[in-house]
This record gives sequence, structure tokens and C-alpha cells, in this order.
Amino acid sequence: MKRRILLVDDEVAVLLTLKAVLEISGFDVDTATSAREGKSRIKHREYEMVITDMRMEDEHAGKEVIAAAKEAPYAPAIALLTAFPVDDEAFNAMGADKMLVKPMHTRILLQQLESLFARHTAGRTTASKPAKKLARVKRPAKSAAKKSAAVVRKTIPAKKTAPAKKAVAKKAAKK
Repeated sequence: MKRRILLVDDEVAVLLTLKAVLEISGFDVDTATSAREGKSRIKHREYEMVITDMRMEDEHAGKEVIAAAKEAPYAPAIALLTAFPVDDEAFNAMGADKMLVKPMHTRILLQQLESLFARHTAGRTTASKPAKKLARVKRPAKSAAKKSAAVVRKTIPAKKTAPAKKAVAKKAAKK
């Protein structure tokens, strides 16, 4: 059975591109172009993962989708998709399990989604175990999440830094 994902983004080009990439990779993908439509889909169908843009109709639309997903009885994994990265504490406070920064290389996106699916599934199976064992399982998952976020920040910078600008200037000067 294919894993079902809900993609919520108001940019149709991004939505359709991500949908195509995920479907080619074996996922069953539903889409929504607004927070209202996304929340409705979450109520009427079960998803293993919800991926939502942060800023759509307004800057709080993504938070509304995340809140609806957190309230869903089937407890999907939740990823925040954004071109405006926030720190780990901010997206965790919103209730998201992972932050995906646009634009992103397809291979990196799929690796991060598989990692999130694995952590989320492991979290579900350990929920019924005693608290002592749960604590042991969660520590490596948080460490892996922080490492993954660090890799994303290194791979896809939010803005050019002074050293990066100097490197570009040196290349231009050599030509």
C-alpha cells in the first residue's frame, strides 16, 4: 500500500512539481491550495504525512494546518515547507516534526521525508512502551533531526553570506 501524503501550498507550480516528484517516488499524494482546504482534507481522509507551506492566505495559515494535523486522531507526521526558514525551536513550537526549506534538491527532499517517516513510525511503536525506554529511543531521533537540519542549512543557505559573496567575486575576477 502506498503511503498517503497531503501537500498544502498556495503556489500551484510548487504544489504540482512536488506532487509529481512524490508520486514518481511511490507516494499517494493529495493536494490543497489553501489552509481551509487542507484542514478539510485532514478531517475527511487519513494521511501518514502532512506537508504544509507556512505562508499562504496569511502568515499564520501553515500554523492552522499544523494544528489541524496535530488534532487528527490518526496522528500524521508533519513537515513545514517554507522559503523563510525559522529556528528549530520555532517550528517545533508550531507542532511540526520537520522543516523543509524551499528550494530543495529532489534527492535531499526524499531522504528527509523517508527519515521523518522512519522516526514517526518508531515514535508510534514506542508510545506503548514504558517511559524509560521511550526516553532512550527519542534522544537519537532528536540528534538525527538536528544533524539533518544542519545539513539543510549548509546545503541550502537562506541568504548569501559575506564569505560566499567574496568567493563569487574571486571567481568573477579570475575570468
